[in-house]
Amino acid sequence: MKMKTPDHRYHALLIGAHWLTLALLIAVYGLIELREFYPKGSDARELMKTWHFMLGLSVFALVLVRLPLRLALHAPPITPAPPAWQQRLAAAMHVALYGLLLVLPLLGWLTLSAKGRPVPFFGLELPALLAPDKALGKSLEDVHEFIGQLGYWLIGLHAAAALVHHYLVHDDTLRRMWPGQSTARGVRPATF
Repeated sequence: MKMKTPDHRYHALLIGAHWLTLALLIAVYGLIELREFYPKGSDARELMKTWHFMLGLSVFALVLVRLPLRLALHAPPITPAPPAWQQRLAAAMHVALYGLLLVLPLLGWLTLSAKGRPVPFFGLELPALLAPDKALGKSLEDVHEFIGQLGYWLIGLHAAAALVHHYLVHDDTLRRMWPGQSTARGVRPATF
């Protein structure tokens, strides 16, 4: 059953989930990059890694909520409608982004499991998904890091495309997902 939402913008739940996902990703990526400023084994570095794990798993949990919402809630059409090739490219980008948001945290969980390390989640310890295998853990970590690097590009391209649509194409791609109140004739214009 489809839930009703205005035709000109995404449902508020999807808008909130989108921007919460971005905030979590900024924290996840920031923590793993900032840890490099601290010596290996230091309390600060270990704390950053723990928060990286927990927030990464929070992204995973949020996406498990987002996907059914995305399927249940109407996606508003872009006005004016872009060419079909752009629509196909956008659909492929969204599949890639959702794949990233699912695969990266799962790979992190598998990596910790294979390394025989605890999988922390806000005071809980999640079960290991694999038996300890240090070599497998290292391989999974390498894949996790490689896909994480691709994530910078995917997220950057997604943001760049939204800005191109807003500032150069002048359609409502960005405004459909921008937080804020609807107006009687559509979405309050973004003021950035």
